[in-house]
Amino acid sequence: MRRPALIVLALLLLGGAGAGAWYWARSGDAAPAPQAAGRAGGRGGGGPVPVTAAAAARQDVPIVLDAIGTVQAFNTITVRAQVDGQLVEIAFREGQEVKQGDLLARIDPRAYQAALDQAVAKKAQDEALLANARLDLQRYTALARNEGVSRQQQDTQRAQVAQYEAQVAGDQAAIDSARTQLSFTTIRSPIEGRVGLRLVDQGNLVRAGDATGIVSVAQLRPIAVVFTLPQQELPRVLEALARGPVPVEAQTSGGSAAQGELLTLDNVVDAQTGTMKLKASFPNEDGRLWPGAFARVRLQVDTVPDATTVPLVAVQRGPDGAYAFVVGPDRTVEQRPLRLGPLTAAEAVVLGGVRPGEQVVTSGALRLTPGAQVAVSDPVPPTPDGAPPSEPRRRPRQAADAARP
Repeated sequence: MRRPALIVLALLLLGGAGAGAWYWARSGDAAPAPQAAGRAGGRGGGGPVPVTAAAAARQDVPIVLDAIGTVQAFNTITVRAQVDGQLVEIAFREGQEVKQGDLLARIDPRAYQAALDQAVAKKAQDEALLANARLDLQRYTALARNEGVSRQQQDTQRAQVAQYEAQVAGDQAAIDSARTQLSFTTIRSPIEGRVGLRLVDQGNLVRAGDATGIVSVAQLRPIAVVFTLPQQELPRVLEALARGPVPVEAQTSGGSAAQGELLTLDNVVDAQTGTMKLKASFPNEDGRLWPGAFARVRLQVDTVPDATTVPLVAVQRGPDGAYAFVVGPDRTVEQRPLRLGPLTAAEAVVLGGVRPGEQVVTSGALRLTPGAQVAVSDPVPPTPDGAPPSEPRRRPRQAADAARP
């Protein structure tokens, strides 16, 4: 008798536990989650939806292409020895600014001075022989008139004079070559620029054509920036160049910006990447741009005059294309389809759908439906931790509650 009673008691307990669980589950479903309740109120009738808005403006809009480039010296020269010898003088300081023709180094010139002196002496010797041969030719010519010598002797002497004249001309060429070799012992800067770190020390033996060289000189004023753009932008760039100078802005990681202009673009598109190289020139008077550094490049290829613009964040996308919510005088919103023109990093050119001065919703549009009431507030400034302006920061307690399962 006890066993059936125990079974009945167990069944009653299980039934009571199931009914309690069902009751608590129903109680939890009765109150919507805070996030869902907020959405329902925004779309249905929980009062005006808080949004921010901005007025459509009429202005000239520059069309700018963004790219990443590398700063390059306008000219870079590696100064190398052109003759062999001992480096007897270093005449520059590392990092020094030099002018074209400034002395950089000297190689021991004694051997080359001796070669020049020898060439000069050889020419003097041959000039003396030439002078004597010319006197003999004059004598033979006078004797030939009276048939004192044969015409063959006269012709032989004339050939002797020509031979000595050729020797003197060769001696002059040897002098010019020796003088050139001697001049190579004095090494001067071929361009104006800044010298780098010394690559060889005074006292070393240098040879013509050494791969390392003595020092490099980089021209920093002006300076160049080389960057790439997609090949689809080629027509825009060519049209901009045809109209005149194309302004370019370069910004380094330090935040400094430099203004320059586009010089040229490469003569071929890279088939592997589908990009083309472009080169811009910058005066760089303040020396902010440095060779090898990366730079953000902004290339202005066109300007849309007197255009109607709205903030880019106001443009929404739907199945039928772009649209925006326009705030009416009665604080209700109207969904307007937009015909868009060029887009910039922060603005969109509107060809149709919004008139200048009309207010468009810039944040809070995801909670809106056509005809919804809105409460327009000032935009929320960006937060230090980088949270978007359209998302208010939660208090620590609220964030902890939302994170609970």
